[in-house]
Amino acid sequence: MTNGEPFIDYYKILQVSPNCDARALETAYRFLAKKYHPDHVETADVTKFNEVIEAYKALRNPDQRAQYDLLYTGKTGFIFSANVEVDDEKTANDDADAHAKILLFLYKRRRENAQDAGVGRYFVQKMLKCSDEHFEFHLWYLKSKSLIEITEQGTLAITIEGVDHVISMSQTIMREKLLIGRMIDT
Repeated sequence: MTNGEPFIDYYKILQVSPNCDARALETAYRFLAKKYHPDHVETADVTKFNEVIEAYKALRNPDQRAQYDLLYTGKTGFIFSANVEVDDEKTANDDADAHAKILLFLYKRRRENAQDAGVGRYFVQKMLKCSDEHFEFHLWYLKSKSLIEITEQGTLAITIEGVDHVISMSQTIMREKLLIGRMIDT
């Protein structure tokens, strides 16, 4: 790429932050490779599939990524954070709470109006009070787990798997409360 070849933004192709860790890089690669794979009839795209593979090959090796990051900074002006301090446990718990809120919200909507259970993205994001980037992450996760779907009208709706998940979680919470109640009584 330094020999007169055009600059390619591998981070953009993989839809990740340049500051992402190796795990996030691999997760994005697996998701996009599966999405664009020629065997995935609905979203197959050989060109994008090959771009994703090329981007991941360039970034997966720490030494090659460090060299690319120097080029990336020169081309984009992006400043890499030396120490990105994130409380991973808190972030994961916050995400789990957001997923639970979305599912419960869509579950209630499905119970109230089974034939027209879709809810506009705006209303769900407004309920969460989160950024566009975080909201897209939540949607990606829940759609990938087949817990929600995008309806023909473009709205969000809970799936059968999502309903089962909400019921299962509710039963688990109820059992935990009963166990705690018994422990307090003894």
